[in-house]
Amino acid sequence: MNTAKQQLIQSWLDKAEHDLSAARILAASTEPVLDAAIYHCRQAAEKAVKAFLVFRDEDVPTRLSRNQVRP
Repeated sequence: MNTAKQQLIQSWLDKAEHDLSAARILAASTEPVLDAAIYHCRQAAEKAVKAFLVFRDEDVPTRLSRNQVRP
């Protein structure tokens, strides 16, 4: 795997981790903001899927729909 591809995959995974961190903070607050936490969980999942698509040399859509994520 070339360096540019590795960097792109790592970039998507780093962004996914940031979204998960935000979700954890929002959910663990003394006054949890669960709808925002759930939003960030979805964003993290999308970014992880995009990292996987890059790894598999697939096209990475701008926005994922539920139909695109099915097995």
